[in-house]
Amino acid sequence: MHGTLITAVVVALAIAVVGWQGWQWWQRSQAAQAGQLYGSLQQALLQQDVKQARLIAGELLDKYPGTAYAGMGAMLSAKALLESGDLKSAQAQFGWTAEHAKDQGLRDLARLRQAITLAEDKSYDEALKLLAVPPAPSFMPRYLEVRGDILAVQGKAGEARTAYAEAIKAHEGARKAENLPAGPYLEILQAKRDAVGGAS
Repeated sequence: MHGTLITAVVVALAIAVVGWQGWQWWQRSQAAQAGQLYGSLQQALLQQDVKQARLIAGELLDKYPGTAYAGMGAMLSAKALLESGDLKSAQAQFGWTAEHAKDQGLRDLARLRQAITLAEDKSYDEALKLLAVPPAPSFMPRYLEVRGDILAVQGKAGEARTAYAEAIKAHEGARKAENLPAGPYLEILQAKRDAVGGAS
């Protein structure tokens, strides 16, 4: 009885180890293949072949969405599409990264870029919805600044001023937490706050 139990346990452990090793190998294989595609994407962008870059990025997202390369590839592709004037496709790439990228910082950055792209396309309400999703503290000043920019364009001076004031507060909090010297970014935020006028 005991022998049968021990054998069963040993077999179960062996299967678990083999399964784990197989999973690790599969992940490494996926990462390696995704890395090769990412390299091809970089090459296409160096050659300014936006169409090819878009195709490669699509393959990367379709076949290897769980790898870190997918999010980075989508961001590279979105930037190229943006520079070529294809705002809609760029928004889609930023949106995918904001939803699926493995790295939280990359997701926050993608959401910010998507909001800026939407604002450039005059889709202000959609952009503001994205900016309402709380990012990591390091991104908060930029989120609030872009919110202020959109509100200023909409003629909402008081709300824009409040957003800039909150951006200043967030920036100062992050700067003090990391013990960094005051830089030109603070002056930019203060200038924007003062330029819109209005009461907070």
